[in-house]
Amino acid sequence: MSSNRIGRINEEIQRELSGQLRHLKDPRVSQVGMVSITRVDTTSDLRYARVYVSVLDKNQEKDVLKGLKSAAGFLRRELGRTLQLRYTPELQFIGDDSIQHGAHILELLRQVERETPISTEEEE
Repeated sequence: MSSNRIGRINEEIQRELSGQLRHLKDPRVSQVGMVSITRVDTTSDLRYARVYVSVLDKNQEKDVLKGLKSAAGFLRRELGRTLQLRYTPELQFIGDDSIQHGAHILELLRQVERETPISTEEEE
């Protein structure tokens, strides 16, 4: 199967799930400040999809993942209704810390920039 097709399916699943998160009634998910789906990785046979979720408040990440796990059947059914696929993938929700990791790297780069003296133009 073409990796381009898998990429399009991943984007479509991400878009649909992001829309469905707003309609969930589980308080573990709906009452948290900001929950976003950062990426989706689907297996080549479209049986499983890893859904990477980022939560603004890291203290509530475990509760959000538990809420999403309990709502996985509902979300899978809704995906099956909207997407025209032979198999609707089983959803596995995983906490994503890539945003936090990126912010840490950016802070390290800024720290190195502050410590490194700025050299003037090369002397002639």
